[in-house]
Amino acid sequence: MLILSLKEGHDGAIAAVEDGRLLFSLEAEKDSFLRYSTLTAEAFAVAADRLDKQPDVVAMSGWIKGTQATDQPARAGYFGVGASAISDEAGRFFGKNVRVFSSTHERSHIMTSYGMSAFRRDQPFYSLVWEGNIGSFYRMDERGKVTHLKEVLNYPGNKYSYGFALADPNFSPHQEFVRFQDAGKQMALAGFAEDRPATRVEQEAIDFILGQKNVITGSLKDRMTDSPFHNIGVESEAHKSLAARLSNAIFDRFYAYAREHMTEGLPLLISGGCGLNCEWNRRWRECGLFPAVFVPPCPNDSGSAIGTAIDAQHFYTGSADLDWDVYAGGEFVEDMELDPQRYEIRPLSYGEVARYLRDGNIIGWAQGRWEIGPRALGNRSILAAPFTEETTVRLNKIKQRESYRPIAPICLEQDAGRWFGGGVPDPYMLYFSQVDSGELRAVTHVDGTARTQTVAPAANPEMADLLTSFGELTGFSVLCNTSLNYSGRGFINRTSDLIAYGELHGLDGYVVNGAFITPRR
Repeated sequence: MLILSLKEGHDGAIAAVEDGRLLFSLEAEKDSFLRYSTLTAEAFAVAADRLDKQPDVVAMSGWIKGTQATDQPARAGYFGVGASAISDEAGRFFGKNVRVFSSTHERSHIMTSYGMSAFRRDQPFYSLVWEGNIGSFYRMDERGKVTHLKEVLNYPGNKYSYGFALADPNFSPHQEFVRFQDAGKQMALAGFAEDRPATRVEQEAIDFILGQKNVITGSLKDRMTDSPFHNIGVESEAHKSLAARLSNAIFDRFYAYAREHMTEGLPLLISGGCGLNCEWNRRWRECGLFPAVFVPPCPNDSGSAIGTAIDAQHFYTGSADLDWDVYAGGEFVEDMELDPQRYEIRPLSYGEVARYLRDGNIIGWAQGRWEIGPRALGNRSILAAPFTEETTVRLNKIKQRESYRPIAPICLEQDAGRWFGGGVPDPYMLYFSQVDSGELRAVTHVDGTARTQTVAPAANPEMADLLTSFGELTGFSVLCNTSLNYSGRGFINRTSDLIAYGELHGLDGYVVNGAFITPRR
């Protein structure tokens, strides 16, 4: 059975699953399209080119006919997990009879973590979906039937981001939405705050934000003009402290419910955009309530096309098992010949690239297919040596990011315990770990943590070879790793964009598949 699955709305994507194997997942923002793009004709055309036959099932992730999750539903709609949250009907696709499947956006998140986990599926699970609009726990039985347990907090992701909007003078109360990009900035700023209880004024602001029953829009800011945090500036000490207290308050609500009611000792599956919050993931993993925790590399809406494909497969076959690889995106497009008068081009030597990085150079690295989800995991990366704060400054300048944003490390899995606390592999960069070495200044956040990606040779042999070579030179099989993209756009995926980006922002070289490329001086 071949299933072609589409997710419309922001973070649009198209995925194909055949007989339990993920063939590809193409996110609309990748290849330098705008971040959070809706599904594009380009993505659809590329998907069609990659298929050599028509699908048996066209699966459409439920969405809305408007701008808010409460608007009129499209197909199965946004909310719901029971039998009414799934539809199946006969249809036609390019002249061929197909089944047309749809299930809700809520189910797409649940099924993403369910199908992508390596856990045995002949057991029950707990599931947590927390994203912009949904904040609920569920229980799944041995057959994959979903039961909603409790909405702990509505709009948790939007309320988390709203703390940033409140403090930001550039956020207008006339904006309809909180901004998607603010959540990551809020997470970075929370790391600057000391660990202490909320003050009275912090608690008042938190209670007001978390107490909102309606959709969170910019207009809420007009109701908080008397708050001491209103337009105070996102880099102020007061806002950094509020960011940490708000983060704690949201997590504590969910944890309190889980501690009291989720007592069966079942594994926990996490999905929704809040599954990208590394501090919250760390707390779930370490809280002791669950024997195991799984977060997929695409817990946000970028994984919803995969989740709906898994849901369709489960509906028609009874199996949610999925064979998948995180490098399931598009191949890098070598669309131009480089001028040999301007660039020196030679076969890739991992030792040579390692020396180049050791000597302070910063390179763009493009290998194979892009990684699914929003984080660079070693195939569309900017790489640098991890030792100096000056490197952090330069990388943030290249990336056109705020100075308070940390740079993540990428590390050989077998060596990670030498420099990073945490104790488990983290191949998808989803948890904070404590940095145990004072040498790794470029990848250590102000609170002493890092969002470490660990690399096993079997998963990414090219990156593992580079890290091994760098470790042999320096004693540290660790590099700085940040995403290879223009500000506000998805990963770069063609040579012409890569060279234009490097010349504009000052990269010192490039690795494109089997070639090492440096400018002639």
